[in-house]
Parts: sequence; structure tokens; C-alpha cells
Amino acid sequence: MLRDLQASASSDGDVIVPKVINAAPSLEKAEMYGIDDQRPASSRMMALAGRIFIETIPQWLAAGGMLALIFGGCCSNVFALEAIVKVEPDSGTLLTFVQFLFVAVTGYISQFDQDRPPLFLRPNRVPIRRWMFNILLFFTINVLNNHAFSYNISVPIHIILRSGGSITTLAAGFLWGKRFSRIQVIAVTLLTIGVIIAAWSDQQSKKDVQTSQETPPFSTGLGILFLAQVLSAIMGLYTEETYKEYGPHWKENLFYSHLLALPLFLPFLPAMRRQFLKLAASAPLGMPSYESFSNLPVDVREGLNRIYIPSQLAYLVMNVLTQYACIRGVNLLASAASALTVTIVLNVRKLVSLLLSIWLFGNRLSPGTLLGAVIVFFAGGMYGLEGNKNPSRSRHRVSASNSKVG
Repeated sequence: MLRDLQASASSDGDVIVPKVINAAPSLEKAEMYGIDDQRPASSRMMALAGRIFIETIPQWLAAGGMLALIFGGCCSNVFALEAIVKVEPDSGTLLTFVQFLFVAVTGYISQFDQDRPPLFLRPNRVPIRRWMFNILLFFTINVLNNHAFSYNISVPIHIILRSGGSITTLAAGFLWGKRFSRIQVIAVTLLTIGVIIAAWSDQQSKKDVQTSQETPPFSTGLGILFLAQVLSAIMGLYTEETYKEYGPHWKENLFYSHLLALPLFLPFLPAMRRQFLKLAASAPLGMPSYESFSNLPVDVREGLNRIYIPSQLAYLVMNVLTQYACIRGVNLLASAASALTVTIVLNVRKLVSLLLSIWLFGNRLSPGTLLGAVIVFFAGGMYGLEGNKNPSRSRHRVSASNSKVG
């Protein structure tokens, strides 16, 4: 056929270049799926598995990165937090301020617009006046949650009680006009029972300690955490309505909720200064021994041995950095996975944080507290699963505040 075409083309004076057909890609695909492949079945299966593995590496790396940020960041954050509050339980306000400052500075990058001087901020998608109520709630919730450590609230019980946030969410949602399924009501009832058992058992186990050491009343700490949970439920509903009206601009919410809350810390400056000086006067961070630098020059070794890093300030920096990693991981997961997946991962993360706190710091929980923790995590998972089956009744949204410790 090509010869005929060339002959006819030569008679007309035109030159036709025959089309080159490359069958290599089709043959490779046929070989990949074992079509018309003369190799043994075991070789074909190994080749197929290898090709699938190579093609799915990016997805595996992305999933691994998100899980590393969530579990590595959030669980390390719990470690740094407990390392601080074990020594200085009154440093919650300073901790909150440093976290807000760091998130505001890093959030400025996502809102930067070089064509809009003098502040160089991109136009708001949500009016600032809409964020103001949200900012006040967000600031109050975080200050209360961290201030609760001043009232003999341990990190494990802090995690357990904050995991019962669905109780206040359901109550506030019902008053807001939402309706929930029977399974969700049962789950919240179990949550309530679990929180009561855990809190009562932990309080009973600390009665003697409170009497002997004159520590602040445990019941006050419980009241502070309960108030924070109520405000958190109100903030969640308000944020949900904002997202419905203006769209889910969570980066803008994250930036302004931290930046515009910074002036609210002004009344706490004297207390934060005292807290910072206490952390700066802490014992030095353990450095490698002198023998570890035996191969270095004497001047360098002496200089390294003079380095003094207060351990509590190092834990403060670690807490802030891991908090940021935790926030990024949760929001990345929320943007790439279903709400069901996010619910399960966050519940597992809280359980891992609780176990790490018990293991690393030797926290001893009474049998009643452990029973309450099991009930809380089980009921929390039930509530989340049912909420994802019935999105019309109860919408589940993940925001940066969900990734906060506990």
C-alpha cells in the first residue's frame, strides 16, 4: 500500500513520508498485565507487582508524610507539653502565646501578596468582623485549656476529658436546631459516663496528694476544662455557619484567629515574663559528654562544653514546632481524605498520645480512670462513624483547632 502511495505521489511531484508506527508502549503495557507474555507466571506476577509498586510510590510517600506529621508532630507535642507542665504547671499562658505568635508568623506566608502594600495581605474572603467573635472564642478556649494544668490536671486526664468534646457539641447543636441519630445520642451518653468515671476516679486518687501538698483544687480544673469544651462547641457551630456562607477558607481562619488574638495577651505580660524567667532558669539540657568530642580541637571542645541551653526553653521550642507540624498534618489529611478517615486517625492519635504519656512519664492511672478512657475512646469512635453516615444531621468539620494537644 505504501508503494502504491509513493508511486502516485511521485507522479504528482509530491513527496509523502510514510508514518512511523511505534508499538513499544502497547507492547510494554501488554507485558505489564501479562498479555501475550511467554514468561512463567511467577515472573509475570513479580513484574506486575514491581510496576504497581513503582507507580504508587508518590501516593505512599504522601500518605506516609501526612501520618508522620500527625503522629510524629502531635505525639511529640504531648511529650514536650508534659515535660514543661511537670516542672512549671503555671506556664500555660506563655505556652499559648508562643504558639499563637509562631502560627501567626508562619500563616503570614500563605496570606502574603506583594502587590498590596503596606501590609501585603491578600484580600479577605471572609469579612474581618465575621472572624472577631471566632477569634475571641478561640483565644479563650486555648488559654483555658492550657491554664487547666495549674489545677492539678495531669496530661493523661487532660487528653481523656478533651476527647469527650462530642458531649457539648451535641448539646449545643441541639439548641442550635440540629438533630442527631439514635446511635449518636447513645454514643454521647457513653461519652458522658466515661468522662464522669475517669474524672471521679482521678479525683479520688489525688485526694491525699491535694491534702498533703496543698495543691490547687482538682474540681476547679475540671470546671475550667468543661467551660472550654462548651465554648469550643459554640465556636465549632459558628465556624461551620461561616464556612457555609463564605466557603471553607481554613488558612485565612487559622491566620487571623492567631494574629488578631495577640493583643489579647497584653494583660498577661507580667505573668508571662515571670513564667519565661522560670523556664530560662531551668536546668541545662543534657549535652553529649566531654569524651564524645575527643577528635575535635581543644578550643572547639571547650566552647561546646560552655553551651548552656535551658531544658524548659528547649521543650518550649519543641512544643511550638511540633504543634505546627501537627496542625499541617491534620489539615493535609482533611483535604485529601474523607471525614471518616480523619475521625479514625485523630482518635487513634489521641489514644497513642495517652499511652505515650503514661509510658514516658510514669503516669499511673487508677483502674476507674482507665475504664473511663476506654469508654470515651470507644464512644468517640462510634459518634464519629455515625456522624459520617449521616452528614445531613451532623456535619463533621476538621479545623486547625482540632489538632491542639489532647
